[in-house]
Amino acid sequence: MNKSNYYDKIAQIYDQTRWLTEPVAEEIADFILRLVCATPETCFLEPGVGTGLNVLPLIKRGYSVTGIDISEQMLDQFRQKLNGIPSNLILVHADASQLPFPDKSFDVVLTVHMLHTVSDWRAFLDDISRVLKPGGFYLNCQWITPPARREFEGYFRTIFSKYKESQQESKQTPQEIDVEGYFHNKGYASNYLIAKQWTVSNTVKELLDFFKSRAYGLCWQGSDETFHQVMSEFEEFCVQHYGSLDKIISSEAQFEIWAYRDV
Repeated sequence: MNKSNYYDKIAQIYDQTRWLTEPVAEEIADFILRLVCATPETCFLEPGVGTGLNVLPLIKRGYSVTGIDISEQMLDQFRQKLNGIPSNLILVHADASQLPFPDKSFDVVLTVHMLHTVSDWRAFLDDISRVLKPGGFYLNCQWITPPARREFEGYFRTIFSKYKESQQESKQTPQEIDVEGYFHNKGYASNYLIAKQWTVSNTVKELLDFFKSRAYGLCWQGSDETFHQVMSEFEEFCVQHYGSLDKIISSEAQFEIWAYRDV
């Protein structure tokens, strides 16, 4: 699956099928600004900026933000949230794993659940270290999936596994990404923080509709015919397992930050 095609395809439904809302993003922005001791001159870079959910609050508050993303459609969704492109925002359509910026350009670089998408994570972290100003921060962030939604996805995966079209395909072993070791070897200080915890609630039907719209990467594996077969069985399972598609399931999400600074 071509990553650019995948993100282009889901751009219009990305925000509403995730669990980070704009009010939560505002609170997380407050946390980040305190963490990095931001001043009006602090400048931010987000590789893999997507629809801008993570940095939109920073832009609205006047901070200088640069975003880079491989998906033009995702960037278009970002632009639509703004009344034109403000002077404090630069958007670059390019491979976010290769940073086309001069040395020592940014006070803060943040990535949100994107390191697993780069082919050479060490080269990418080299690039981040290169574009950071002395004393700058790299924030490696994650939106942790709410357990109820993770369980729901697990049921989908179990059903989907029965329909695999190419059982002979070799499975790539996920690369082990040692961000902590990398930055410790460079002499950076590190800190782990939870920026925000919040409750996420959806009806079973809402979650089912998210999958029907193919909002997630796993929904693009296999053929269209296979996907429709899986969804038919999955919907039957949901009715039986949850009792009603109107049932509300809730659990806690959290935004985690691993902060690194060259001291």
